[in-house]
Amino acid sequence: MAKSDKINFSTPSGFPEFLPSEKRLELYLLDTIRRVFESYGFTPIETPAVERLEVLQAKGNQGDNIIYGIDPILPPNRQAERDKSGETGSEARALKFDQTVPLAAYIARHLNELTFPFARYQTDVVFRGERAKDGRFRQFRQCDIDVVARRELSLLYDAQMPAIITEIFEAINIGDFLIRINNRKILTGFFKSVGIAENQIKSCIGIVDTLEKIGESKVKQDLEKEGISAEQAQKIIEFIKIDGSVDEVLDKLKHLAQNLPETEQLSLGVTELETVIAGVRNLGVADNRFCIDLSIARGLDYYTGTVYETTLLGHEALGSICSGGRYEELVGVFLGEKMPGVGISIGLTRLISRLLKAGILSTLAATPAQVMVVNMQEDLMPTYLKVSQHLRQAGINVITNFDKRPLGKQFQLADKQGIQFCVIIGSEEAAAQKSSLKDLKTGEQVEVLLENLAEEVKRRLT
Repeated sequence: MAKSDKINFSTPSGFPEFLPSEKRLELYLLDTIRRVFESYGFTPIETPAVERLEVLQAKGNQGDNIIYGIDPILPPNRQAERDKSGETGSEARALKFDQTVPLAAYIARHLNELTFPFARYQTDVVFRGERAKDGRFRQFRQCDIDVVARRELSLLYDAQMPAIITEIFEAINIGDFLIRINNRKILTGFFKSVGIAENQIKSCIGIVDTLEKIGESKVKQDLEKEGISAEQAQKIIEFIKIDGSVDEVLDKLKHLAQNLPETEQLSLGVTELETVIAGVRNLGVADNRFCIDLSIARGLDYYTGTVYETTLLGHEALGSICSGGRYEELVGVFLGEKMPGVGISIGLTRLISRLLKAGILSTLAATPAQVMVVNMQEDLMPTYLKVSQHLRQAGINVITNFDKRPLGKQFQLADKQGIQFCVIIGSEEAAAQKSSLKDLKTGEQVEVLLENLAEEVKRRLT
């Protein structure tokens, strides 16, 4: 093959692939997340990578980051086959960009097969047509939970979300974090009370949601560009900057609700938030793990009540590491009935990328093997296989080295893969039913009877 004819085998821009040490870290985090999800009774599902475009564009998602595709079953040069089969026209489809809208379609498709409230988790890969850059991908794994009910959904499900977030991030030990909680009704109610027109509220919420990215002065400018007066913009800024302890903020909100005009929705939002906070505390979440932040709005149209964003303290530039909220109409858009839900999402691929780069997480060893049985001489291979299998049956991960090479080279191979122990059996050890166990971390080497080998390895692993 001529040099100019060589195939470009580099990965497509924005589509990640992992070395074994990185993939093992992802699987460890997935297992930790799954364990916490299931401890709260969430059940796993999977939805197609491809959905109908009209499904993905439902409820305000106009497709700014949708990766489109037409008829993924037959390529363009085979369209005639489809026409001959009796199918006509083409059906617009696209890759799913999140899990929430596909969940709504899933519930609509399986309504009579599910029990409600329906609590599910998903750890699927999703796709977004974004400009690929550091920490931003076009393909990434997202870990979601949602609870959806028919007609009414207790606010205690909203309270469970911070408890779940706390358990996950404490389990993976990434340092101090803060779950920032708000309620969209509070924002909407306040905007109404200061005279913001109904048709301006949606854009105002979107602008407020950008406060951390663009700063206070730019938020003011953007509000005024939307026709909000300078006085109203200032009141909005002062409102979203209300701070203090959770109880202090709640008291300030109650006071505002009593003294501003047209505060029915504001009061409802405060009452809901108070109920959620009480539930969070009753679930044992420490007060230093959460706060009320009135600037948290979540830009997506479908959020209607409680909203969450989680920040890693000392690393705020990483952005939200887990977010979500409550929605009332998303599922109903497919079924024509009220089906409220609440959920959170962890963009795991992005999170791993950010935490590795910041030095907060480290990759795992390239292999899950804990022991290598080295090859001292070919005629002892039956013994090596039996010893390896004995260790595996005791729950120890083992690599048997089938290739004979100098002992030092085998130690190097084990060490490079992050394997801590090597089992050494020569003819004398085999005759005496013994082995030498070498710890590559400490350099220590001890003699162990083969019948005690599994127990000794386990003792040293813990």
